[in-house]
Amino acid sequence: MKRVYVILFLAVAIAAGLGLGIAKHPGYVLIDYPHVFRYESGLWSTLAALVVIVLVVFVVWVLLHLVLASAGVVNPWSGRNRERRVQIAVEQGQLDLAEGRWANAQRNLHRAAEGERQPLLYYLGAAKAANELGRHEDSDSLLERALERQPQAELAVALTHAQLQVDRGDADGARATLETMRERHPGNVQVLRQLQQLHQQRGDWPALIRLLPELRKSKAVTAAELTEMEHRAWGENLALVSTREEGEAALDALKHAWEQLSAGQRQEPALVLAYADQLRQLGAQVEAESTLRTALKRGYDSHLARLYGLVVGSDPGKQLQVAEGWLKEHADDSSLLLTLGRLSLQNSLWGKARDYLENSLRLQRNPEACAELARLLARLGETERSNQLFQEGLGLLDERLLALPLPEPARV
Repeated sequence: MKRVYVILFLAVAIAAGLGLGIAKHPGYVLIDYPHVFRYESGLWSTLAALVVIVLVVFVVWVLLHLVLASAGVVNPWSGRNRERRVQIAVEQGQLDLAEGRWANAQRNLHRAAEGERQPLLYYLGAAKAANELGRHEDSDSLLERALERQPQAELAVALTHAQLQVDRGDADGARATLETMRERHPGNVQVLRQLQQLHQQRGDWPALIRLLPELRKSKAVTAAELTEMEHRAWGENLALVSTREEGEAALDALKHAWEQLSAGQRQEPALVLAYADQLRQLGAQVEAESTLRTALKRGYDSHLARLYGLVVGSDPGKQLQVAEGWLKEHADDSSLLLTLGRLSLQNSLWGKARDYLENSLRLQRNPEACAELARLLARLGETERSNQLFQEGLGLLDERLLALPLPEPARV
């Protein structure tokens, strides 16, 4: 309490001393600019006016700072508040996109993209949402806007555009987009992968075959995937070339496609199987038998052995002997036993055919073996067993069919 009295006493003393000084020495200030401006006043009043001016300038500066830097209290449309609204649009737009609310996703992500410095991902998301709504022009416009804002992201925009073109059924447009990027960005893994998937979806096996060297060089797929892809592409291509022509022209086209394969590829069991099967379907049974026999001599393969029983060579008896030569080392192969049964039927060896087919079924219940044995038993007069085998074969075949609805069984 004493301190307060002391402060008050000092303040009064200072004020009194200042007042006496002002009264005794009022001072004088004169500012004169001829014919333009003239100011004259006491010294102390001039100093007081200067203090007031400084205070006013300070207060104005503080108010302006509050208006410009406010977090929404003084100015609800400040920059910080705008950033908050953009962030809300980002979060909501991404949620809408993930949950399939396409219209909301397009609106929110577009708003977010316009407010962000790095808007690429939001434009791409908005374009996908527009594409899902069937608004293809809006989708393309959003991608163009993304490219305008971030020109360095040309590849990312193009890859997204290609995928959206595929989704809307424009496979030709997607291929054109990807081929352009393939020229501008050679060896890019994602471009090659999307091209590979597109060729496979379209069944464009020649184009995929031409792409295989680049896929191998860039290591865009694993070695196992590449091998499987090569087998399928070349196999499908062999089937494709034979369907483009008829008669001898189809056979010549098939042989020409086969010769285009490397020596190593012509020894691949999967490709030999595809080639021999096409030969068989085109009626070149003798050539199919020779091709399969040569391949099986080089290395046994169960799938090739099965097909060997479906072709008719120039000498059925010799063909049966060749196949029986494989039995010693592959007696537990049900496919080989099925082939031996079929070849025995070709040679009218009914008892031997029955034994081979029975042994094949002991190893594996197969609908083809059931059908072959059922046909044989029907001719031999064993109708009841034949019908049983037909029913079993049909049951085994049913397991491979779709479980589609069927009518109720008819009442007798």
